[in-house]
Formats: sequence, C-alpha cells, structure tokens
Amino acid sequence: MSNFFNMDGPLFRTLSKVADLMILNIIFLICCIPIVTIGASVTALSYVTLKMKDGEEGYIARTFFRSFKENFRQSTVIWLVMLVLAVVMAMDFQIIGSMQGSMSMVMKVLVGMGALIWLMVFLYVFPLQSRFYNTIKKTVQNAILLSIAHFPQTFCMMAVMIGAVFLTLWNTYTIWYGLLIWILLGFAVIAWINSNFLYKIFKKLMPPEEEEETEEKEGK
Repeated sequence: MSNFFNMDGPLFRTLSKVADLMILNIIFLICCIPIVTIGASVTALSYVTLKMKDGEEGYIARTFFRSFKENFRQSTVIWLVMLVLAVVMAMDFQIIGSMQGSMSMVMKVLVGMGALIWLMVFLYVFPLQSRFYNTIKKTVQNAILLSIAHFPQTFCMMAVMIGAVFLTLWNTYTIWYGLLIWILLGFAVIAWINSNFLYKIFKKLMPPEEEEETEEKEGK
C-alpha cells in the first residue's frame, strides 16, 4: 500500500501523465487558434503522444514546438487541402438536404463515403508526417493505404473520436461539461489513445536502418 503513494508509484505516475496531457492540450489549442496552423499543431500533438509511447517525450513544450517548426510547411499544405475538401463536402450535404428522390440518397451515400475516407486519412496523415521523411503526395498515399490495410485499428480510432464527440453532444449538460474536458485535456487524451494503435503500426513498418533515420530526424 505504501508503494501506491510513493513518488514512483502508480498514483503519482498517473497524475504526472495527466499533467503532461493537460499541458500538451493547452499548447495544442493555443497553436490551433489561427486555424491555418491546425495541421502543424495536430502533427506536433501526434509527435509528442507517439514519443510518450517510447517514454522519450522530454519537455512537453520543447518537443511540441520542435515538431511544429520542422513540419510546419508540409503539414500546413496538407491541412489546407483537407480543409477545402471538408468545406466542399459540408456544402454538398447542405445542397443534397434540399433534394428529393432516389438521386438524393445516392448522393448522400457518395458524399458520406468521401467524408469517411477524409476521416481515415486525417487519422494517419499527420502522425505519418511527424515520424517519417516523405513528400506530401507520398505521405497522403501512405495514409490512405495504411488506413485501409489496418482497418480494424482505423475503425477503433474513428470510434474513439466519434464516440467522444457523440458523448459531448448527448444533452445540454454533457455539452458544457464536455467543452470543459475538451479544453483541459480532451484532444491530447484522444491523440494519446490513438497513439497506442499508431505506434504498433509504425513500429512494424520501420526496418532498422529506417528507424535510425527517424531517430535522427527526431533528434534535430
């Protein structure tokens, strides 16, 4: 029982992890404010949570901003393209909503499939950007292939994200409490949960020499 309250015990380790996630979440939200920087922020968030799996996250802020700076250009381009696609699909849903007949149902299915693919790519593309050197085109291609090849893991990650949003919007009370949780540590917790799936996938893909190259990238 005494070990439970030890500084190296499970209680303090858990509290330390929660504190790190809260710091990470706040930094992430601040860096997302300009909107155009969301891609670089998600990349840096993914980088830190994946490093947590290695136990090498170090100083949260320093690790976050290092990845943010290194991946800013490519992450921003990827994000802006995805943002445009999301806006187009949202407009399509509005237009389809005013349509009637079987054609509207077909269009809803097609746009829904596009939204599903968008989410699948979103789950992988920024973590891939944070861990591997590649062109934008290759990173997006790998995100699509990995999301399909590892669909059970992809489904679990989508369930985590969609489930969290669904619970937040359940009723008026959950909206207010949910917003508070999202502000404090929600985004970081979801990234940390999903990093458990991504870490295993990435680890299997990396041969020894490629792993060394990734470590060199992370050491910059």
